[in-house]
Parts: sequence; structure tokens; C-alpha cells
Amino acid sequence: MKGFLYILLFTVVAMLSWGVYGPLLGTGVAEMGGGGLRPFICVGLAYFAIAVVVPSVLLQLFGEKGHWSASGVIWSMVAGLCGAVGALGLILAKKHGGSILYIMPVVFGGAPVVNTFVTTFLAKTYKQVGPIFLAGLIVVIAGSVTVLITAPHGPDTGPSLPFAQFLLVCLFIGLTAVSFGCYGPTLHKGQVAMAGSRLRPFLCVGVAYFLVAVLVPLLLLRITNEIGDWSFKGTLWSVGGGAVGAIGALGVIMAFNLGGKPVYVMPLVFGGAPVINTFVEVARHGAWGRIGAIFYAGLILTAAGAVTVLIFAPRSHGAAQPVPAAPAPPKKVETKAGSA
Repeated sequence: MKGFLYILLFTVVAMLSWGVYGPLLGTGVAEMGGGGLRPFICVGLAYFAIAVVVPSVLLQLFGEKGHWSASGVIWSMVAGLCGAVGALGLILAKKHGGSILYIMPVVFGGAPVVNTFVTTFLAKTYKQVGPIFLAGLIVVIAGSVTVLITAPHGPDTGPSLPFAQFLLVCLFIGLTAVSFGCYGPTLHKGQVAMAGSRLRPFLCVGVAYFLVAVLVPLLLLRITNEIGDWSFKGTLWSVGGGAVGAIGALGVIMAFNLGGKPVYVMPLVFGGAPVINTFVEVARHGAWGRIGAIFYAGLILTAAGAVTVLIFAPRSHGAAQPVPAAPAPPKKVETKAGSA
């Protein structure tokens, strides 16, 4: 019983961390005048510290099972690229007028679906797709559309956007969901190619993130005149967003290391995080009176559909499956047989 309580504790840590990730990063974008490159750099620096400096020190001091390999480095770098592109998509969706109130629920609903399809493709388990899984997929789509259409608009929660601009925001939301959904399977392949190592793939993710989210934006800032400017508050909020993403990943890792099963850990995280995100945003803007019952119904549908997809995803018998990815490039979660 005590072990299960610890598992539940770290699951809640992951849920809370990923639930506040969007609001923190969205605030960072706003505090820097609406520009996207500066908050992106801050998130990249946070992940460099957590995913490069820390693993390097731990490997030097304690070592770890596994070994370096070319294929492992490549797959892990691809995973880092996916995570960085997902973070950029989130920032761009916010920059172009999207509200975190509906961005994150849709991302959390879509990422597990993408993860499941990518995993199914890699494991060749197409024939195991069942009607309940397809029903969950339909529920996710219906819930996401409902959240997008019925989200409140106002001076705090975001203006009502012109149709063309709204489609652009939806495009960036989709980019984030697809990128985060691809992160888990690609990093899993990197871990397998490095004989089960966790720190080495995670370090590669940090290097890729540093290249994509720090060096490239710094170069672009020198040759472009992007709106906004550096600010202490914006930097603090953006770095905080990157940090909670990694803390959430650590919570998932700890839950699995203590014996937690993907079949209930990940549905709890992906089902609860968008709910937490919504309540944080509503409370922050005092928008309780502008939230309608249909919006809440869409939120519930999105979370329920994501949970259904995770629980009834096709499984490769006798083989470990990767765990769905986090809203930012986190540590690799050690998966177990029968996971989603």
C-alpha cells in the first residue's frame, strides 16, 4: 500500500507539472511582448541544464548500464528535435493569438493519439486496433473540436480571432500534438539502441534541444527584428515552463521505477493535466463566469478520449511499448510489457 501511495504521489507530480506548463510558457510569451524566439531560448536553456549538465555529471559520478551507439544517438537526437519543434509550435500558437485555455487540452488530447499510431506503425500491430480504441479516437476529436469552438474570448483569455488566423493557430496546435506524440517512440528506439541506458538518450535530447531551441533562435534574433524584448519576468516564466516539463517527466520516471504501470499512470497524467491547465487559466484570468457547460463537456470528452486511447491501444505481446510523450522533451520513461 505504501509503494502504491508513492506511485500515486509521483503521478500527481507529473500531472500537476504538465498541467501548469502551458500557462507558465504562455505568460512568458506575453511578458516578452508577444515574441516567440526569446521564450523559446529560455525553455531551451532550462532543458540544456536539466538534460545535458545533470546527466553528464551523473554519468561521470555513477555511470549507468548501456553504452553509446550511433543509431541510439541519431534516434535520441530525433526525439529531441520533436520535443523542440513541439515547444516551438506551442509558442507560435500563443504568439498568433491562441489561448492556452484551449491550446493545451487539444495538445494533451492529440499527443497520445499520435503516439499510439506511431507506436502501432513501428510495432506492426495494425490488426490489433479494436472498436473501443477507434471510439476513443472519435471522442478525442469531438472533444477537441468542442473545446476550440466554445472556448471563451475576452481581454484576458484572448480575443476572438479572424478565421484565417484561427486556422493558423490550429495548425501550430496540430504541429505541437504531432511532435510531442512522436517524441516517445523515437526516444524509445534510442534507448533500445543504447542497451537500455536512460541518461545517454536524455543527454542527446538535451544537445538537440540546445541546437534547435538556443543556437538557431539566437542567430535568428540577430538577423530579424522580432517584436518584443527581453524581460526579467518573461525570462523567469519561460525558464519555469521548461523546468516543470522536466519535473513532470521525472515524476513519470519515478512512478514507473517504483512499479507503476503505464496502463493507469499515463491515463491519469494525460487525463488530468488538461483539466488542471484549464482551472489554472480560468482562475488566473477570473473567467469563471465566461466558461459555459459545453466547453466543460468538450474538456471532459477530450480527457476521456485520451484515456480510452491509451488504455485500449494496440499492444505488442511480449514487447515493451513506449509511453506517450510529455508537453516538452522530458526524460525517457522506462516502459514495461503491455504499456500503451
